Amino acid sequence: MKNGSSKGNLPKHPRIIFMGTPDFALPTLKALIEHGEEVVTVVTQPDRPKGRGKKMTAPPVKQLALDSKIEVLQPEKVADSHFCDMIEKKEPDLIVVIAFGQILKKKLLDIPKWGVVNIHASLLPKYRGAAPIQTAILNDDDKTGLTVMRMDEGLDTGPILLQEECAILKEETAGQLHDRLALKAGDFMVNWLNQMSKEPMEEKPQDHLAASYAPKIEKSISLIDWKQPASRVSALIRALDPKPGAFTIWQDKKIKLFSSGIADDRRSDMIPGKVVRQGEEGLVLETGQGAIKVRELQYPGKKRLPVKDFLRGTSLPEGTILGG
Repeated sequence: MKNGSSKGNLPKHPRIIFMGTPDFALPTLKALIEHGEEVVTVVTQPDRPKGRGKKMTAPPVKQLALDSKIEVLQPEKVADSHFCDMIEKKEPDLIVVIAFGQILKKKLLDIPKWGVVNIHASLLPKYRGAAPIQTAILNDDDKTGLTVMRMDEGLDTGPILLQEECAILKEETAGQLHDRLALKAGDFMVNWLNQMSKEPMEEKPQDHLAASYAPKIEKSISLIDWKQPASRVSALIRALDPKPGAFTIWQDKKIKLFSSGIADDRRSDMIPGKVVRQGEEGLVLETGQGAIKVRELQYPGKKRLPVKDFLRGTSLPEGTILGG
């Protein structure tokens, strides 16, 4: 019986094939290993050139798997028939996917007895797609969460198996939220496995009419429009922190801004992009409505620095207007 159609409980320690690639997937793989789950194979993306030297670099998940003496497969395309045949021979009970990076086709989805499940970093059907964490920050949401979903051939469209809500903290960046959700995801996955071994959980179809999307963040949105209100400017900076980084222009140079918050959200008699003051709170800048504070700045190719350190090498006196 295929693709989740098996009856009865999931085995207490099912044969699991884990599919994941970046840092976000690490805590889940680590939790599965530490809880004694039978992870028979780890599938991750091929090594890629990285950094200025374009040195071939292994995905984070690969090293953890090798250190744990787990077989690693790195297919260019998981839809390849030869790869699917290899997976079928391993007779997995379950495939667990988190931040893998390739689309899974029906042939692969149909292999495990209990199907393929994915951990997605939003409360589906909200924010389907590649950038749910950044989008939640960009939209200044006050909460998000994690979803265990049974995968189908659509983009995050499968039925929901389990969800956990998570508050978004004040002034939290996408990077900080990413790390918190990644840590939560490990225990979240183990909890779902434990529940499924005792009593199969009811699958809840998604309300497709209520779906929203979080496509990959494009660098084209990184330029700050200082005419926007403080809440929008701060949200953009936090959503693109740490990558790709929101930026402004000053003296024909790009300056990236990080770690922002709102200093004032009411006043409208402002000059967008104007430096109001420098102090312990960082750099305070006016917007179309209100003002923001920024704690870290960076020139391209240079280190990201606290404002006080950045200003030792670059003068941005009060009255300076950024953005032109």
